[in-house]
Amino acid sequence: MFLVSNLSKFNLNKSVSKRLISTRAMFSSKSDFKVFATQPIPTEAELILKSNNVELIINQKTPLDRRILLENVKGIDGLFCTLNEKIDNQVIEACGPNLKVIGTCSVGYDHINLDECRKRNIQVGYTPGVLTDASAELAVGLLLNTSRRISEAIAAAKSGEWADWKIMWMCGRGLAGSNVGIFGLGRIGLAVANRLKNFQVNKIIYHNRKPSEEASKHGFEYVDLDTLLKNSDFLIVACSATKETEKFFNTEKFKKMKPSSIFVNISRGSVVNQKDLCSALKDGLIAAAGLDVTTPEPLPLDHELFKLKNCYITPHICSAEVNTRVKMAVITATNIVNAFHKKPLLHQID
Repeated sequence: MFLVSNLSKFNLNKSVSKRLISTRAMFSSKSDFKVFATQPIPTEAELILKSNNVELIINQKTPLDRRILLENVKGIDGLFCTLNEKIDNQVIEACGPNLKVIGTCSVGYDHINLDECRKRNIQVGYTPGVLTDASAELAVGLLLNTSRRISEAIAAAKSGEWADWKIMWMCGRGLAGSNVGIFGLGRIGLAVANRLKNFQVNKIIYHNRKPSEEASKHGFEYVDLDTLLKNSDFLIVACSATKETEKFFNTEKFKKMKPSSIFVNISRGSVVNQKDLCSALKDGLIAAAGLDVTTPEPLPLDHELFKLKNCYITPHICSAEVNTRVKMAVITATNIVNAFHKKPLLHQID
């Protein structure tokens, strides 16, 4: 049975206290380490932390208010966070000198000030690899939904728009015989390509910094950027978010694409100039877009992209598969515990 500790020692007011649960280590009355989790985590991850003499403080209500984050990271040894939280210099400073490790339950880590972590010798763990299959499945699903107008058709059926059969009603575009382009053929991009080749596509082309030997084994063709843009019937973005890719897809790029092309982004919202994307969709530079990522997240309900019938948006659910999310949390917890015990992290950002 987990013992609930005295929340008063955190100097929390009543409203803040209701948002937190603090549990002691499972097998000891004394905890060796303190970890703050920015949201509830799977039981499997909790058990890893608690069985290693960790007092785990869990924020129970999301989104996590910045003030509560800053108040409750004081004196912690480890931070269990997600993409939601901006772990900048202010947060790291608030944690204090005991902070040994930050474990982010994500593949992306652009929300963490890595330079500051390096200065303070704070290890940073993340969760690459484990969400490859889930992300690839979502990419294919989002592409099919966008190209075949599936969610639009479901809404039409529910609203009573479904009447007599019309030859061209709700027609979308199929994958068979098409050219599929992928911008960023890493682990996830390669997994997407391997799934899509079974749809009898004409060819799969891609653009990276350099050709991939693994891609060549599968018959995928490396092309320059202009060729990728001009020849792709479907363009899937699966690159990393870097300074070089920030707002990379803009009007200049959309003008080079086919008016019938479909654009899908499972990377990060930051790689797209959303204002330019809105214009491209309105002006017919491209036919449609499917987005699992936006800037900001969540996207405001009054955002122009939500008003467009040819833009399909999902709420960053690439890794939202039960087993995948549990594995991500377990890796994050293990990264944190390994840092405490001076063992190599499963996945560490240098």
